[in-house]
Amino acid sequence: MRNLDMTALRAFVTVADTGGVTRASGFLNLTQSAVSMQLKRLEESVGVSLLDRSARKLALTRQGEQMLSYARRMLSLNDEAMTRLTAQDYEGQLALGVPSDIIYPAIPQVLQRFNATFPRMKVQLVSSFTSRLRRMLERGEVNLTLATEPHLDSGGETLLERPLVWVGAIDGQQWRARPLRLAFEEMCIFRHAVQRELDRAGIPWEMAVESDNTRTIEATISADLAVNACIEGAEPRYVAQLRHGGALPDLPQVKINMYGADLAKSEPEKAMVEFVRQAFATL
Repeated sequence: MRNLDMTALRAFVTVADTGGVTRASGFLNLTQSAVSMQLKRLEESVGVSLLDRSARKLALTRQGEQMLSYARRMLSLNDEAMTRLTAQDYEGQLALGVPSDIIYPAIPQVLQRFNATFPRMKVQLVSSFTSRLRRMLERGEVNLTLATEPHLDSGGETLLERPLVWVGAIDGQQWRARPLRLAFEEMCIFRHAVQRELDRAGIPWEMAVESDNTRTIEATISADLAVNACIEGAEPRYVAQLRHGGALPDLPQVKINMYGADLAKSEPEKAMVEFVRQAFATL
């Protein structure tokens, strides 16, 4: 009976998740040639090609897709066993700050992995605006925080960069109205950027609702009473990206940044940092 190499499996999964050998090498702390060697070793052990090297972008073969499913389960069980049998039983609480509009889809998988690794640790998820979360980090009220910003400040690292997109009611028509009715929380960091782009395009606008309650904003938008903007891929469930055909201006890019990683001292903090990096690398 032949055995699969766990190191090679981990390299394969990381390459698949990050989209290439170059980024995977950084996560694995290996050279690109070492990662490529692991992939070759894995393919030789099973006797099939796992990666389609004829494609311009990284693509898995049919056998590679099946192997990826097996590899995830095997690595998860391996990591769980190693953690339970060798790790210390850390106890305590860790506070993670995340703006509400980027909780999904990455943060639930981060929390799940952290709980499996440190079952006696409690995670306090703090959801608020970027400006408030940054202040909480400075005061030591959260251990780590994510931020949605147009730039990166010192001490942070960019996890992902995506454009803002217009969103409105599903099959809604409010985006055609002039003045354009907007719904944003008062402290939303996107609010003034959107207003500036509308002013540059010569499109009149007005605020349809003033609230710091995310649910109130979502309800207003889904009722087709106003439009909003959010990071592409983070659209709330009851709204849709607007296909306006150029009737609205393009919106700027936004960075999803992480702050506090350089302050991580304990093993749980370091693990949380790595789980967050990996989760956003897969998006």
